[in-house]
Amino acid sequence: MREVAVIGVGLTKFGDRWEAGIKDLAAEAGLAALEDAKIISSEIEALYGGIMSSGRFTDQEHFAALLADQIGLKHISAVRVENACASGGSAFRLGYMAVASGMHDIVVVGGVEKMTDVTVNEATTALGGAGDQEWELSQGITFPGLYALMARRHMHDYGTTQEQLASVAVKNHGNALANKYAQFHRKITIDDVMKSKMIADPLKLLDCSSICDGAAAVVLAPMEIAKKYTDTPIKVAGSAQVGDTLRLASRDSLTGIAATRIAADKALAQAGVERKDIDLAEVHDCFTIAEVMGVEDLGFYNKGEAAKAIAEGETMIDGKLPVNTSGGLKGCGHPVGATGVKQVVEVVEQLRGDAGARQVNGAEIGLTHNVGGSGATVVVHVFRRAD
Repeated sequence: MREVAVIGVGLTKFGDRWEAGIKDLAAEAGLAALEDAKIISSEIEALYGGIMSSGRFTDQEHFAALLADQIGLKHISAVRVENACASGGSAFRLGYMAVASGMHDIVVVGGVEKMTDVTVNEATTALGGAGDQEWELSQGITFPGLYALMARRHMHDYGTTQEQLASVAVKNHGNALANKYAQFHRKITIDDVMKSKMIADPLKLLDCSSICDGAAAVVLAPMEIAKKYTDTPIKVAGSAQVGDTLRLASRDSLTGIAATRIAADKALAQAGVERKDIDLAEVHDCFTIAEVMGVEDLGFYNKGEAAKAIAEGETMIDGKLPVNTSGGLKGCGHPVGATGVKQVVEVVEQLRGDAGARQVNGAEIGLTHNVGGSGATVVVHVFRRAD
């Protein structure tokens, strides 16, 4: 396979984007990525778009072709990718594979979701499609409920506390303060989280990521021509996607996501790096317990040790392993189709040295971790500076 590089990135502001429709958001991010790559539309050969539920949220299906049209791409291959909250990460992997295989040279990968034009109940129903309708959703469980089950079991087995979970939210909101694209620019405290409304015991409102709008996009090219477009190409060093049972009840464990562990092993092996080599990670924190389990399943911490480490500051921007420097899903926002691509944008900016106040000193290797549903799809990518 050919080596592949990210040569351009684009992002919209995440949040309640009442002034913009889904087409506007997609075009904003896509055009920004093309401009960043200093590329013209006629050079693009294919597009992969991560969108979870545009039909339910906006009544618009057939979205990849519409996205290509919105950013001026005519007569190209345009494919929509749906893998729940991992739609963006899966779209990126397909774009990477298309370039690595030699099938295409220049590819755009986008992710978008417009979630705020429907009621909360309608949004909850749409998001519930990421679970097993017959065995979970029709029985009354919600996604906060599924992750609450994981949290309770983790607390039971390892002594994890609600205050330790709250420290995840505090850290990620703090990181989001320095991200102009983030939904939330408000510092919160452990006490704020503990006093927020209970959603699904033990998860409170400030333990949960938000319903919001946003889009992200990147441009991929083979490494041999990447420097034609940018002085700082970022190599896609490893890529893996792994699945598991859709329903939580069929898993071997409630305190972790096996697909994360397997995907991480594969991506790191392909990249030829060890966990100790990773300088920063964007980890899927749809709920605070998800980040705790994520860094354990990725192999950065042993089971039961991550919550304490996070509470003690080890995953801060200046810590041992910076996690979610963008603010994560919790602070930056979680427009589900866009999240996996947004994670890539953050790591690319970090490895370029363009992250401003969020910059991790000396960052050379980064990792993204995107989860669909309660862990039925996991996508892990490893990136490194090409120089």
